[in-house]
Amino acid sequence: MKFREFKFVSEKPKCHCGVFGAFGEKQAAVDAYYGLHALQHRGQESAGIVSANKASDGKIKFSFHKDFGLVSDVFHDNSLFKNKLSGNAAIGHNRYSTTGSSISKKNIQPFVVNYRMGHLAVAHNGNLTNAGEIREELVKKGAIFQTSSDTEVILHLIARSKEENQVEQIRMALRRLEGAYSLTILTDDKLIAARDPFGFRPLSIGRLNGGFLVASETCAFDINKAEYIRDVNPGEIVVIDNEVIETKKLKSYSIFDEPTHAPKHCIFEFIYFSRPDSKIFGTNVDKIRRKLGKVLAEKHPVRDKDDQKVIVISVPDSSNTTAIGYENQLAKMDIPSKLEIGLIRSHYIGRTFIQPEQSKREIGVRIKFNTVKGVLEDKTVVIIDDSIVRGTTSKQLVELIREAGAKEIHLRISSAPILHPCYYGMDFPSKDELIANKFNNVKEIEKYLNVDSLEYLTIDEMLEAMVDHAPNDFCTACFSGNYPTNIDKKYTKEYYDE
Repeated sequence: MKFREFKFVSEKPKCHCGVFGAFGEKQAAVDAYYGLHALQHRGQESAGIVSANKASDGKIKFSFHKDFGLVSDVFHDNSLFKNKLSGNAAIGHNRYSTTGSSISKKNIQPFVVNYRMGHLAVAHNGNLTNAGEIREELVKKGAIFQTSSDTEVILHLIARSKEENQVEQIRMALRRLEGAYSLTILTDDKLIAARDPFGFRPLSIGRLNGGFLVASETCAFDINKAEYIRDVNPGEIVVIDNEVIETKKLKSYSIFDEPTHAPKHCIFEFIYFSRPDSKIFGTNVDKIRRKLGKVLAEKHPVRDKDDQKVIVISVPDSSNTTAIGYENQLAKMDIPSKLEIGLIRSHYIGRTFIQPEQSKREIGVRIKFNTVKGVLEDKTVVIIDDSIVRGTTSKQLVELIREAGAKEIHLRISSAPILHPCYYGMDFPSKDELIANKFNNVKEIEKYLNVDSLEYLTIDEMLEAMVDHAPNDFCTACFSGNYPTNIDKKYTKEYYDE
């Protein structure tokens, strides 16, 4: 029998990156290493750490190590932290590449340069919607780019600034940018954190012993036993230097003199991307996901036609908490139900596996998931999932559950149908590949997936679940098509973080 190599394609959207920074810690790079471990879900293509240390001649030396692979693969040599990556300041980065792109090693962050004010390193989570325009402008002025990443634009803008104050150089550079950015920037004597005025992506500040940490999510603080202090505010630059270490008072600057609009946090961070044990945008992710499940049950309940218990299962792992909220609310509504583990997920999947050439059966989902037949057989099953992108995995999961003997299968989604691309750091397939664009309505998707019923949350219902926040605080562009910023589509394909 002939075999071919099959590349596993994730059904879920991917967040491009996770960032981390440490200052005032004796082993800052070790803190970054553990922080990146906690942020591994935000990027699994590559990882990197840059550290700053004072050399024997008194000058600051920047050292870095970065490569393709998981954090544990890239930093498998413990001697790196004793020798190459020593020092009391460091930044780190996990990265995803865009679907279909071949990532160059030059694109692995953090990026490091040496310019007239000293060393400069940057790690970026997000996507700049005007990077192509700025890049073209800089090239015409003689700039030479080493990567195809939008992040390099930030370094060029800072390095070319005529300002004499380094923080002001960064401030003026960020004023040129549009789109999403949560940044950690390392200089010879400072750790700087910055967040775009819309606050699309999360970024938090923590304290560890006498030093400070910055991270995309607070789970990176927990692993280091650090204390969460607060978020970097939308449109804020936070500077941490030796004076801050002594006084314990952070230095804060605004990118723009006056706020120009309300924040637009990415709602998908709560729905899917962030870990449930993190606090982002000032609110616990677990709290929001339980609320999403509650609203989903209130608006889209399922009852067994024979008045037996419906079995509620999640698609592990991102929907686990939402399923708890859904089943709890069904119980409060006096609908007989039981939360069960009906799908077992394998966590040991590589990027590729072999598949029989002649087989027509999609084996990908069977490598990733297995059913618990005793739980599902002769039951009305409610599958809770956070989203449907292409629909291929959902269709195969339904087939598995039918094979396990389920009486009925109902699919409930804790987000609205995804109809539009994201230009702010979330990697969807092309618009034509999105299942919500392939079919005219939800009933047609329901038929394609072969479920007894399919219901999504509406956009308003999603926003209802965003407790502690105003509805206008969120970006819902991938559902609604309403983009908070101008999108120059001339550059989106060429410069979308290739």
